[in-house]
Amino acid sequence: MHINSPKNEVFQAITETDKLSKWYTTIVKGVFKLDEIITFEFVNFAEFKFRVVSFTKDESVHLEIIESAFDNIGHTMKYELDENDGKTRVRYTYEGFGVMDDSYANMNYSSAKYLESLRQYCQTGKGEAFGSPSYRS
Repeated sequence: MHINSPKNEVFQAITETDKLSKWYTTIVKGVFKLDEIITFEFVNFAEFKFRVVSFTKDESVHLEIIESAFDNIGHTMKYELDENDGKTRVRYTYEGFGVMDDSYANMNYSSAKYLESLRQYCQTGKGEAFGSPSYRS
């Protein structure tokens, strides 16, 4: 996916809690540093805790799910950034599923929705974070 914003701004959007709360979910707690715990709360739905397993400023961040009400503990989300054609290319990977079942399909759909929200936030300043007035369920 390409975002028409500088790489450092996209990186900040995926690693700073005040910015994440504008495009991902409105309640994000923690500090993005290696081995730190980040909490994403989806009000009236679920809470997930991630451990930062890799962090390279303005390049990449990898998060491992360490606490969840779902069967996805140990799964990882990876954001890799580079510049391509004057834009920031975001390579997002979600790893951990052994079977392409309904949970896998739901994660693909949800990931795409939030990645588009990230693009909107970076390009216009307005995202569609879970729990926000602009959120489309």
